[in-house]
Amino acid sequence: MLPQRERSTALPPYRRIIEMTIASTRAQAVANILWELKKAEKLATLSSIADRAGFTPGPQCRTISACLKNVRRDWPHLEWWRAVADNGQLETEQETFLKSAGFRTNSLDSGNAEVDAFSEQLMSWEVVEVAQD
Repeated sequence: MLPQRERSTALPPYRRIIEMTIASTRAQAVANILWELKKAEKLATLSSIADRAGFTPGPQCRTISACLKNVRRDWPHLEWWRAVADNGQLETEQETFLKSAGFRTNSLDSGNAEVDAFSEQLMSWEVVEVAQD
């Protein structure tokens, strides 16, 4: 009896190119949004950033979080910390950056922190409809 060959878990080359292209496109879109947030001196939720970038945030915002990790690696000068969890809660490192940028935070009973006046700090990307004659 011949030994059974192990299945390769690596993606074939054409799939790697497709996956890399999608990840690169998403990361570039998110990088542009972070630049917008910096210029406006605003914050945005993970879900709103993903929506603006043209993809779904994924379950528990995993897709956008993974994308942000790539952005942090490839564009370390961008202010990644402006991308806040949908509920406004912050990671410790993120809280430090936000405070140094002048944002106020509140401590929670759980030991975490959240952005003070969260809704007022969020970027609004409202679409203005132009009346056509």
